[in-house]
Amino acid sequence: MNVATDTPACSAFVEQPGPVWRRAVLKVGSSLLAADGGGLTPRFALGLAQFVSANLALGREVVIVSSGAVAAGRAVLPKLADSGAPMAARQALAALGQAQLIGLWQRFFDRPVAQVLLTHDDLRNRRRYLNARATLTELLRLGTLPVVNENDTVSVDELKLGDNDNLAAIVAALIDAEVLFIATDIDGLYSANPRIDPAAQPIGSVAAITPDLLALAGGSGSSVGTGGMRTKLDAAAKAAAAGIETVLFNGTSPAALRALAHGQLLGTRIRTGQTRLAARKYWLRHVPAVAGAAIVVDAGAARAIGGKGASLLPGGIVGADGEFARGDMVEIVCRDDGTQHVARGISQYSAGDIRRIARRHTRDIDATLGYNYGENVVHRDDMVTL
Repeated sequence: MNVATDTPACSAFVEQPGPVWRRAVLKVGSSLLAADGGGLTPRFALGLAQFVSANLALGREVVIVSSGAVAAGRAVLPKLADSGAPMAARQALAALGQAQLIGLWQRFFDRPVAQVLLTHDDLRNRRRYLNARATLTELLRLGTLPVVNENDTVSVDELKLGDNDNLAAIVAALIDAEVLFIATDIDGLYSANPRIDPAAQPIGSVAAITPDLLALAGGSGSSVGTGGMRTKLDAAAKAAAAGIETVLFNGTSPAALRALAHGQLLGTRIRTGQTRLAARKYWLRHVPAVAGAAIVVDAGAARAIGGKGASLLPGGIVGADGEFARGDMVEIVCRDDGTQHVARGISQYSAGDIRRIARRHTRDIDATLGYNYGENVVHRDDMVTL
């Protein structure tokens, strides 16, 4: 099998039902936003924005992960636009172009567009991961449209790799999205390159990303974008591991956008074999906890967690063992009737903070600590019972 990176003049894909979703991430590549002469163009962005607006009007939530900052920066300082520019110059172009990129998206919406710049390190560090999730969740609650991009001014490796496809998958898991839409300038996956093989067949549905499929994926098909089909399949694999489906579609195609607006798909749907909840609980059960770290709870809290699936509040906490930071994975134990391992989860507070707020009401957190990360010490979505 081969995976095409070029699109035939007329798509051979047929409509199929699209995924059902409440919250989604839409990844838009540079090839859809960059003008031929440099800078940004609304040519394809407008159709994508209309797709987003239609879904926002239905009460759904969307986060856009958008490339294009470097391409936009090239129009601001054309002298730095040659392909052999040193990394520092490319980082400068990203800084110049990011404002242009946000301005492009803002012109299409009557709600505030929020800029969120992330690196993969922000999402690998547990504390910064929690901060990023809290920020994006709050932005969605406020009714804004978050537009995420890699912080290319500082993330050298990511700038080289053009890894916004994988960043989009990570953001989808971060915000508990049901689906990752990847808009590109190709129709989807084919059994061979349709430009050179007339027998090439469209692949409308993929049950799993296999090593053979990844090995056959091509590179970038655009002089503007830096990601190819391989990074899109890598992203789909990451999303599937989190219980999130991925949809590959042609963002330059009005027919593909019309189909999506009606809950149908002209493209490739990459499915997942597990639910988002099951994937997250599996991760929580197996990620290493901080050695010797535990939150000690009373019998009432243990019953509420184990029997009712409740979050852990300060009032049910007796104390904390060991030292750990906000965002660390810790054990939750009860010692009222001998040591009982109740659950494990991600703590929103450090060990020192927990010792200070133990047995207190949630309304006292601010007064005790001088800050507040929320009423839940461990949220039930960040916890797995044992």
